[in-house]
Formats: sequence, structure tokens, C-alpha cells
Amino acid sequence: MAAVDSFQLLYREIARSCSGYVETLALVGACYMASKTVIFMRDCYSLIRLHFVPRLVRHRDLSQQYGQWAIICGASETIAKAYAEELARHGICVILISNDISSVSDTARSISDSYGVEAICIEVDFNQGPSACKPIKDAISSKDIGFIVNSLDGTLDSSQSFTELSESILWDTINRNIAATTLVTRLAMPAMMERGRGAVVNISSGHCFHPIPRKAAFSASTAFLDNFSRSLHYEYGDQGVFVQSLLPFRVASQRPEGSGPASWLVPSPQVYASHALSTLGISHRTTGYWPHTIQFGLVKMMPEWVWMLGSRVFTMAT
Repeated sequence: MAAVDSFQLLYREIARSCSGYVETLALVGACYMASKTVIFMRDCYSLIRLHFVPRLVRHRDLSQQYGQWAIICGASETIAKAYAEELARHGICVILISNDISSVSDTARSISDSYGVEAICIEVDFNQGPSACKPIKDAISSKDIGFIVNSLDGTLDSSQSFTELSESILWDTINRNIAATTLVTRLAMPAMMERGRGAVVNISSGHCFHPIPRKAAFSASTAFLDNFSRSLHYEYGDQGVFVQSLLPFRVASQRPEGSGPASWLVPSPQVYASHALSTLGISHRTTGYWPHTIQFGLVKMMPEWVWMLGSRVFTMAT
């Protein structure tokens, strides 16, 4: 009986001494839940403000806001073509830059016929070094360039270990994803700064947040485009040039070998481009499409070891 009384007395003493700690922990828990609620509500507000409200407002005059012409570097890419068509739909003339002019000639013809704007094709091989800049300089010298759109070259996205890649593929990856973006932006930005208006849009990938095994060079290119955009924003954002980093996830392919139809999670290039253009001037770093923004939030929260495990399984499957 004494043992029972002693245990009850000990329990009461422990409970009395811990009551202050329990109240403190409860307060910390309540503050934590309140902060998470505020963050969730803020993210929902940002999602609506960025992806839904702009699509409800009246039509913007992009040529007056930014300029009459757009340079599209990497114009043979699916998203870049759709973005060029979306700009043309708003009355913007386009200059399509590609290393294979035959891949964009039909696009230029279609844009001119459908929207009544000028569409020029330029064939540029950035493996030639600085000499590749001359045709671009000649094309933009007398034009009111309001948009610079640089797209990641998805044709270089192959699942091979780094040491298996040939020197030519590595040079293509560096020149067509990094050198091309840097040089084209450098050529057209000075005129934008003089006029005090313009937009630079670099289309990278939502996968830039984590490394990808067996895609080291390509994965690094996505991170470069994102970091390059953010650096330019802080350097020139106060001089009238709006710099945006677009980080899309999967977009439906229009090629014969494309896998699967478009859906709400995997939009068609036209749907994606329409949503992405509506975010221009509002967000400096966005996926451009609201379901992709939810994906991007999940990717950022994912531990790197989980991401690496999933990436290895996916790359081995493909």
C-alpha cells in the first residue's frame, strides 16, 4: 500500500513540475501550426494572383509595354515555338533563331499567315564561337527588340553517364544551352536598357532544383539558366528590363514520337505558352502554369535522397 501511495505521490510531483513545460510545448505547437497556416494561405493567394487573376483582366498591349519584336533563341523547341506563336497572336513580330533553319521555316510561315506579323528565320551555329553573333547583330540592328526568349534545348536531354558522352555532345550542350543564351541576351539587352523597356524570358526546367543522375551536363544547364535569369533580374530589374525564369515541368510533345496526349497536368504547348505569357511582368521566377507550380512546391519539399532515388528509377526505365 505504501508503494502505491509512493507512486501516486511521485506521479503528482512529476506532473506538477512538468506542467510548465507542457504549456510551453503547447504554445510552441500552436505557433508552429499558425505559421504553417499563414504560409499555406499566402501560397494560395500567390497562386491565384499569379495564374488566375491575370487571365481575367483585359488584353495587354505587349508591343507598347515592351517592344515590337521578339528574338526566340532555340526556336525549334516545342515550348519556344508555342511561345513565339503566342507573342505573334498579340501582334509581336518574331525572329526565330535555330541551328537548323528547316526546323523553324514552317513555323515562321504559319505565324506570318495566321497573325499577319513578320517572322524571320536565322540559322546560327553557336559552335562557331563569337562569329555566330554577326547574323544576329545584322538582324536586330534596326529593330525595336522588346523580347528575348531563350529556350533550353531538350534534344540534348539523354540518359547517359557523363563519361559516355562524346565531346561533340558536350560542346553542343554547353554552346546551345549556355553560350547561346548568354550571347543572345548580351546582344539585345543594351538597346532595351537605352529605351528603358523590354523583357528577357529564359525557359529552363522545373527539375533545376535538384541534380539528376546520368544527366549531369544537361541538369547543370537548367540550373545555369535559372541562376542567370535571377542574377540579371537583380542587376537590371531597376532599369526597365523585366527578367523572368520559366521553370516548366512536362509539356505534351507534338512530335510523332511524343508520349501521351495533353492533360491538365501535362498541357499542350499552346496552353502552356498562353498561361506562361500571362505571368510576364508579374513574377520573376515561376513555372508559368499553375499545376506545375504545385509540382514545383512538392519538389522543393522533397528530401534530396528521395529525389535521387526516384530519378535513378526513372532514368533506368527510360
